[in-house]
Amino acid sequence: MSSHRGKLWKEYALVIFGATLVALAYNVFLLPSKLAAGGISGVSTVLYELFGFSPAATQFVINIPIFIIGWIVLGKDFGGKTLVGTFWVPFMIGLTSNTPITITNPFLGALYGGIILGVGLGIVYLGKGSTGGTASIAQILKKFTGKSSGYTQLIVDGVVVISSIFVFSLELTLFALMAIYISSKAIDFVQLRTSSSKLIVIITEEEKKVQEIIRTEIDRGLTKVRSVGGFSNKDKTLILCVAEQQEAVKLKGKLQQEVSDAFVIFLNASEILGRGFTLDKYYGQKL
Repeated sequence: MSSHRGKLWKEYALVIFGATLVALAYNVFLLPSKLAAGGISGVSTVLYELFGFSPAATQFVINIPIFIIGWIVLGKDFGGKTLVGTFWVPFMIGLTSNTPITITNPFLGALYGGIILGVGLGIVYLGKGSTGGTASIAQILKKFTGKSSGYTQLIVDGVVVISSIFVFSLELTLFALMAIYISSKAIDFVQLRTSSSKLIVIITEEEKKVQEIIRTEIDRGLTKVRSVGGFSNKDKTLILCVAEQQEAVKLKGKLQQEVSDAFVIFLNASEILGRGFTLDKYYGQKL
């Protein structure tokens, strides 16, 4: 019960931190650069340009009906965190509206604003929440389409950005499209938490020798799969091993020395769950 409560508090903390980054990206980069980079923030940028409406108030009002829909479709737990994000983003936008640090260059606004916006939204999604607005719509689309958060966010925001061409110049609209593309990639990067770990695939006839090298040189576990060579038709062993980058480099050198005829593939592993990575390396040992 206490572990569940601690996990819930951590998720809410992620939502608040991520929503703060979203608000800062808006006030420091997107609004001063006149980039309607999708979402309700993009709508509020357009309304601010046309009528001078407060972006914070605009986002708060528009988010209310979208929040209700998100609560119904995505569940109460998601709705509770979305409620926090929905209020926190416009609150922080209002709080930091007079920030002395602003970027008016549209290229810099699109580049750095897109990165910070995407990182912020990615952190919010890690907390299983949303910042409301079209982020909720994107999460609803993700649930029904199975696409990634970054992809659905790109589609939803793209509609908003393209419509903004009637208010801003084509040049600014293209910069805004660049911003949402960058933010979509940043969202997926944060959610996958791409690491420097490597998946090492070794195909060899010297199973015991390779297994001993892995055990003594990098002290990692492995999985063995019996296989047959397609060309030679000989029995071989396919060995799978996950290691940190430095360990992979060390293993590569040792395999070249000791088992030079082995077929070895090094693949980037975006996220590793399990013993030696997210769990203690050895059973019963607390590291």
